[in-house]
Amino acid sequence: MTKPPATQYSISLSVTLDNVPGVLGRLAASIGEVGGNIYAVDSFVAKGAVVDREIVVNCSDVDHQKVVVAAVEQTDGITLHDWHDRTFRMHEGGKIEVLPLCSVGDQDDLSMAYSPGVARICTAIENDEALADSHTIRKNTVAIVSDGSAVLGLGNIGPKGAMPVMEGKALLFKAFGGVDAFPICLDVSSPEEIIETVIRLAPTFGGVNLEDIAAPGAFQVEEALKEALDIPIFHDDQHGTAVVTLAAVQNALRITGKDLADLSIVISGVGAAGVAIGKILLGAGATDIVGVDSKGAVYDGRDGLNSWKQWFAENTNQSKKAGSLADVMSGVDIFIGVSAPDILTVEDIGNMNSDPIVFAMANPDPEIRPELVEGIVRVMGTGRSDYPNQINNVLAFPGIFRGALDACATDITENMKLAAARAIADSVTDAELNEYNIMPSVFDPAVTQRVAAAVAEVALSDGVSRLDK
Repeated sequence: MTKPPATQYSISLSVTLDNVPGVLGRLAASIGEVGGNIYAVDSFVAKGAVVDREIVVNCSDVDHQKVVVAAVEQTDGITLHDWHDRTFRMHEGGKIEVLPLCSVGDQDDLSMAYSPGVARICTAIENDEALADSHTIRKNTVAIVSDGSAVLGLGNIGPKGAMPVMEGKALLFKAFGGVDAFPICLDVSSPEEIIETVIRLAPTFGGVNLEDIAAPGAFQVEEALKEALDIPIFHDDQHGTAVVTLAAVQNALRITGKDLADLSIVISGVGAAGVAIGKILLGAGATDIVGVDSKGAVYDGRDGLNSWKQWFAENTNQSKKAGSLADVMSGVDIFIGVSAPDILTVEDIGNMNSDPIVFAMANPDPEIRPELVEGIVRVMGTGRSDYPNQINNVLAFPGIFRGALDACATDITENMKLAAARAIADSVTDAELNEYNIMPSVFDPAVTQRVAAAVAEVALSDGVSRLDK
């Protein structure tokens, strides 16, 4: 199936148009005939013999970009001067920077911000280390830690290859949660090295967001760091995904009128995200979950289970269903995919119960494309922004860390995650809720505020806030 044009493959074209009738129309036709979609044209008034313009065109992939460029070059009345890939241009020089919070405009400023005045703050922290949480960047700073071993759908691309993702995460932390986050991409060869390095770095940060670390090492890293450190440790691939998935399930059930405890759920993919989704759904009241990995249905006693899959097996699939994904889809109410593209068929969905809920969240390509099941599925969601109901972690992690930092939390508990999911779900009002709108906009700042407030409140009630000590 041909991919539709998308912003991530958009190009900007610098062109000169002859100022005669029909030239702009010919340019638009040339781009459209090769499948390009004009996204933007800078405004202009045509005066003189020629007009210089910047035109943005969405393309399907890198090869399609070249096809569009060739079509523009061959259009009569058009001179192409230059073009660039807008995504690559956005990333030039990185996406974040450090800015000062105080002035150093004169000697007095310098004497307070640095020597000799800074010595007073250093001594105060030496005598009371808790002051580091209020008088250094620890108050609002999170480390985004990755070894680049499981980046998006790209796999093990190494720490330098992972940097653009971690920079992007830092950008989202700041834009949506007001949290100062910094990418820490580690050149390591084992989970133990990640653990050791983060423990040594921990005095600098108020929290740690683990990102794109391959399972099962990701479980080991999170578990060890939570045990060793007294700051929030959060593996977003696990818990961020689980929180937004639960929010999506809760709102889908508002539409169908069904109860989570009565429903059958299949989770495709029993890695970091799948295990965390299963755990949070169980905590929310689900009773019938079956996980499926590359070897088939997961059940207690099956071969090839690591310790985390073993936990999943012991707490799900009590009837010990076996077989492939297709074998366990009959009579299912909810399908949740965090696995691989195009592994779910229309026939599989036809075997589900009435009003099926399907969340195909594999990125960049889902387990099944929504257009194939239009009219069959009651509620459909993906991880993509170009389909309705995007189930996106950015709805969760900025608010979760904002709330944890505001509460001076030492941990992020299961109850804090459940509260975050409820806050996200409740951000969609009854009037707004429908089959194509179960998730709030990631650009609504009120969502982060609600999540942060809910998380901070539960941190206090769960006894993990330093504010109540």
